[in-house]
Amino acid sequence: MRTTTTAVLAVGATALAIPTPAAGAQVQSSVQVPLAGHLTVASQMEAEHTDLARQRLTRKAWRLADKVAAVRDHGFSPRTYRRRVKDDPPATLARRVRELRRDLHSARRAERRRASSPAASPTLEAIAACESGGNPGTDTGNGFYGKYQFTLQTWASVGGSGNPAAASEAEQNRRAAALYAREGASPWPVCGR
Repeated sequence: MRTTTTAVLAVGATALAIPTPAAGAQVQSSVQVPLAGHLTVASQMEAEHTDLARQRLTRKAWRLADKVAAVRDHGFSPRTYRRRVKDDPPATLARRVRELRRDLHSARRAERRRASSPAASPTLEAIAACESGGNPGTDTGNGFYGKYQFTLQTWASVGGSGNPAAASEAEQNRRAAALYAREGASPWPVCGR
């Protein structure tokens, strides 16, 4: 028999064993006071409910943490994670689940942005690595800007506006691809060899 069922049967048997008071006599009931060292039925039920909530939230948290790690290409150990959060109260676990949902949403959004931005060809990536170390925000102060070290005139000639270093990496890749298609590697006399 389960502990809860046994406790309910014991309380019921105790209630049936209480003698009926004589007229005008007062009797104290032992049903209202738990035995020393024993939990009441309500406290047992509350403890069971808390334990079930903790188990459910722990499972939900480690599954979400696993998904976040997969999207971000990080390693993940469910056993280690469960061991780390096993004693957290349900309120803390619920907060952790909300944070993990936000993290998963932002990680997926970042992954979609990375997938949608056009990647440069290996040739253009080699040119960018040589010109600026691949940094799209490079502004050396010598009249050359961005990942591909455009001059403002060259940038404008391929449809760019403003400072190339302020443009997104995807836009710089598109403009460099257009310039490369139009003129080959000649705009990059040293790195385009």
